Amino acid sequence: MNPLIALVGDFSPVVTAHRAIPRALELAQAETGAAIAWRWVHTRDIHEAGRDLAAFAAVWSVPASPYENMDGALAAIRWVRETKRPFLGTCGGFQLALIEFARNVAGLAAADHAETNPTGDTLVAAPLACSLVEQTGSIRFMPGSLIRDAYGRDTASEGYHCSYGLNSAHRAALERAGLRFTAFDDAGEVRVAELPVAVHPFFAGTLFQPERAALRGATPPLVRAFVRAIMAPHAKIARR
Repeated sequence: MNPLIALVGDFSPVVTAHRAIPRALELAQAETGAAIAWRWVHTRDIHEAGRDLAAFAAVWSVPASPYENMDGALAAIRWVRETKRPFLGTCGGFQLALIEFARNVAGLAAADHAETNPTGDTLVAAPLACSLVEQTGSIRFMPGSLIRDAYGRDTASEGYHCSYGLNSAHRAALERAGLRFTAFDDAGEVRVAELPVAVHPFFAGTLFQPERAALRGATPPLVRAFVRAIMAPHAKIARR
């Protein structure tokens, strides 16, 4: 059976990223020769992640928030992180990955999102100084990072559709707990978070939406890397 990717989020045909994601996976599949499949998983259908996602080899936490069931989305991210299955989070998925890590690894039990709990005490995802809804900007990648290896270059220009990002007040706590911030905009603001490959084979979140490249007919480099990471353990099994 082909590895199955859970596209965790509340699908809507009017969301640009949701239209782009299947095309991005199709392009990555064609380019890499991978045999994969994917399925949309609504957050309301996630109650016990280990049971509800057991059939999936990887998770892509997709844009569009707030989610109908934020707890379900967070549970999916925790499950994929702890089971070391490949994980990609874009836009809202990036924001929730920060919150999940903050709560369950960094010891920030009250970590939350300003969009859904604006009066929270520990807002790890907070309003950006300037909204990035339908904006494009340049991004600088850190040497030796998963994102830099995926792109094969030091910089890129990517599109956004978001108004929330990392609250810099909590950056140090997340870094002490092991999360790496590996890409930044021209002002030095965080745009990518990842776990070291020694800790997790593929765990990356981007505030931007790399999938949008697929709508121009281009394979998003990070999606290509995600697909390759999914196929890696299956290739090892096939060679045994």
